[in-house]
Amino acid sequence: MSYVLALDQGTTSTRAIVFDETGAKIAIAQLPLPQIFPKPGWVEHDAVRIWDDQFATACKALKEAEVAPEDLSGIGVANQRETVVVWDRSTGRPIHNAIVWQDRRTAEICDRLLAEGHDPMLRERTGLGVDPYYSATKIAWILDTVEGARTSAENGNLACGTIDSWLVYNLTGGKIHVTDVTNASRTQLLDISSATWDSELCDLFNVPQGMLPKVVRSSEIVGRTSDDLLGAQVPICGICGDQQAALVGNGGFSAGAAKATFGTGIFALMHTGSQRVSSHVLSTTIAAQVTDKLEYALEGSIFMGGAVIQWLVEGLELAASPRDMQALAQSVPDSGGVIFVPALTGLGAPVWDPYARGTIVGLTRGSTAAHIARAGMEAIPLQVSDLLDVMIEDSGRSITTLRADGGVTVNELIMQTLADVLGIPIDRAQVAESTALGVTYLAGLSTGVWNSPDDLPALTGVGHTFEPDSAEQKRLAEVKMRWADAVERAKGWEK
Repeated sequence: MSYVLALDQGTTSTRAIVFDETGAKIAIAQLPLPQIFPKPGWVEHDAVRIWDDQFATACKALKEAEVAPEDLSGIGVANQRETVVVWDRSTGRPIHNAIVWQDRRTAEICDRLLAEGHDPMLRERTGLGVDPYYSATKIAWILDTVEGARTSAENGNLACGTIDSWLVYNLTGGKIHVTDVTNASRTQLLDISSATWDSELCDLFNVPQGMLPKVVRSSEIVGRTSDDLLGAQVPICGICGDQQAALVGNGGFSAGAAKATFGTGIFALMHTGSQRVSSHVLSTTIAAQVTDKLEYALEGSIFMGGAVIQWLVEGLELAASPRDMQALAQSVPDSGGVIFVPALTGLGAPVWDPYARGTIVGLTRGSTAAHIARAGMEAIPLQVSDLLDVMIEDSGRSITTLRADGGVTVNELIMQTLADVLGIPIDRAQVAESTALGVTYLAGLSTGVWNSPDDLPALTGVGHTFEPDSAEQKRLAEVKMRWADAVERAKGWEK
């Protein structure tokens, strides 16, 4: 039996999962990741904590699976994208907390780039519009803020990368500095037509190119773990940004495949094959690369998905747990006219407004905590509906069924509301850990566990299908019109 260890480093938790060659999950270990909020709109992580937790979960998962490191065919790394770390090459220590993809601190830099007219060129070359979401402005901010950092970087003393680069660097004892094409394509420093770093983009964002990692395929052996880490030199053979990995985990290897992952944020991807579909509000990004051929996906990113529920539970303390929050929301038949636009860290696709802020409208004396909870639940599918409307228009492809995966899909109210808002069936993935499963497939394909995508285990089946309800469709069509008005009121609040 062959085994693959999948490292799944996310925004709110760090996990390790052992899969066998049938695609079955043997063991899982998980630790929560604390969020750091230095200022409103700023979000950071402790990069050292990320590595420590990832190593701890890997060891625990292997122990529980009773799998020795030398019995592993390889390790796959899936990660939150756009989040960046800058570290000292000589010490291996970060010079600043990791700046998270949700962070909005570089909005003014982006305003300047927009005013200078760079957006069309950036969309053409990188597939991404100007927004603080992406990595380049975050790297520049660290270099300009940490004393002596820019000089040190220009002298070749600093390295940077997204979380995959940071984990691989530590897994190999500082020997390997790489990133895969999916993560690289989210930095806004990569020419996605050639999958190479672009010197003009590096100059534009004032990021020394020498800091950047080597770009590799998503499925290839890039190095091995250091001897003193696990006690064996295990191949690191799959690297993929979490959303592209989830597309793979849902069987999305060819054009037309579409999925939405419901985690901290919500990320909808449609595979477009070798065709780059351009869009004014969605991202054109590189799909997981298994061969020498580059393939693409059309992507929309929503910043507040499961984070909406987390905020209602932890911020407003409306309920003790997400399960209790669902029960509270279901205690009323609808939101009583309350609309909640969860722009707590700005708005992503298709609005792209870093200055938008969370807005609750329609409150009356009869409004209760249950109505606010229901409005929060409905906000998640309403955001997805806005996103898919644009994706269908830009791609010219209809979506007759949507695959859904991620932790939020256990919330049946949200899934049913999504089916009702979209008017199509929602297929909840059979394997909840689609991101980890996807990077497991990529790792196994590079080491011969499976010879081709056609050989992958048939575990991309449907766990449950949510069919649209005609009565709820009619009600939610009216809610969607009021939702559009509420989004307009949320825009530009901090500007």
